[in-house]
Amino acid sequence: MKFVPTKFENAWLIEPDRHEDERGFFARTWCQREFEERGLTADLVQCSVSFNKARGTLRGMHFQAAPNEEAKLVRCTQGSIFDVIVDVRRQSPTFGEWQSFELSSKNRNALLIPEGFAHGFQTLAPDSELLYQMSEFFHPESARAFHFADPAVGIDWPLPVAAISEKDQSNSPLDHTRPTIHRAAQATSP
Repeated sequence: MKFVPTKFENAWLIEPDRHEDERGFFARTWCQREFEERGLTADLVQCSVSFNKARGTLRGMHFQAAPNEEAKLVRCTQGSIFDVIVDVRRQSPTFGEWQSFELSSKNRNALLIPEGFAHGFQTLAPDSELLYQMSEFFHPESARAFHFADPAVGIDWPLPVAAISEKDQSNSPLDHTRPTIHRAAQATSP
């Protein structure tokens, strides 16, 4: 794996190191030792899938607050997404800053999102699917979110929003982040 630094400490774009031959290729996508050698979260306790039918679907901006902060390793296994992380650590000099990445089934890159960052994405292709690995179990009482179009954050989404949940549409700005409301059916979705 190739660890490519982002503008944020401990957030990494991870490119597969492909070993190719006439059959195709083989690449490692996760190695606890390599993560630990870099001082990164290496304990992943939960895995989830997000499937999105329409191009322009938007999900975000989600995170878990202390004491249940989580790191996420996100990979697009089908289609293509515009993936965004935002620093939500109130004491950080980069609080409220964002960075985006294109993750796709073609580039096969993953994004390691450290604790203290919100995550969201917009699909660039129909039938896009993401695989999430998380370092912490889902805790509804720690779930937080802010509005994807918060002007103070200023994320430049590439497409008009084609589909979004009512919950994500009604989130407050980042400065007013409060616990999100989860019904039992929503308890396992990002």
